[in-house]
Amino acid sequence: MPAKPKRRKGTVPFGPYETWYQVTGDLSSGRPALVAVHGGPGSTHDYLRNLTELAADTGPVVLYDQLGNGGSTHLPDKGPEFWTPDLFADELANLLTQLGIDDNYVLFGQSWGGLLVTKFAAAQPAGLRGLVIANAPASYPLWLEEAARLRAELPPGVNETLLRHEAAGTTDTEEYHAAMRPFYEKHVCRLKPWPRDYLASFYEVYNDPTVYYAMNGPSEFHVVGTLKDWTVTDHCPDVAVPTLIISGRYDEATPATVQPFHDLIPDNRWEIFEESSHLPHLEEPELFQKVMKEFLDGVSANR
Repeated sequence: MPAKPKRRKGTVPFGPYETWYQVTGDLSSGRPALVAVHGGPGSTHDYLRNLTELAADTGPVVLYDQLGNGGSTHLPDKGPEFWTPDLFADELANLLTQLGIDDNYVLFGQSWGGLLVTKFAAAQPAGLRGLVIANAPASYPLWLEEAARLRAELPPGVNETLLRHEAAGTTDTEEYHAAMRPFYEKHVCRLKPWPRDYLASFYEVYNDPTVYYAMNGPSEFHVVGTLKDWTVTDHCPDVAVPTLIISGRYDEATPATVQPFHDLIPDNRWEIFEESSHLPHLEEPELFQKVMKEFLDGVSANR
């Protein structure tokens, strides 16, 4: 049996702050490092842990917690003006440099992370070998349009309850949280019970919602934070590396929200997971691993 890839954890300085990371595998192997950029914004690496299973076959895997959550520096007193896409792009660039992999890596961006890596890739950094955009909308206005449609299809009374609380500003109540659940079970994670790794990230956001509330809002489908008008469609034509686009058939990132990536990124392939919603890596792990291995092997072969 082949030896299990070694794992190490630590932090790197990012200005006066710290970014927590975990490396699985050997960063000096010569194969591009897969760097996983989690969603939220304001979530953590936990729900992406099974990406480390790729390290045995495709090269090292780097997980990290973005500033404001998880093992990275928490800044609960920072206002919305502090939390910007540029901040997180700078943090990512810093991590790549500090780990010494900025000359040979692939980015995997999930949900909000998908928009962030698209913006990052559009600058055509020299060491970027490939891009994976997973379960991400190309624009938040599109996301909100589609969220309204999906909400209208929820069981009778659910959307009315959500709308009532959103209008009253009472989205922190138990009734609102209970009404969120049908949407999450249909369009975020269809597994029952929810997997432990997903719950770990879910509770991390709950324990410190600073970033999520500032940039997103109180729920996946009620985006009233600073990202509500943000789009990366203008960045897509400048992405100059092979790109794998992933979405689920029941995803809150609906085909309409993903289509601009497919239309505008020059070299891309779009894989739709038929039994998944927003988390195909957890909902269809075997197929996900197969698709990722094929893509990463292709990237390595084309170096």
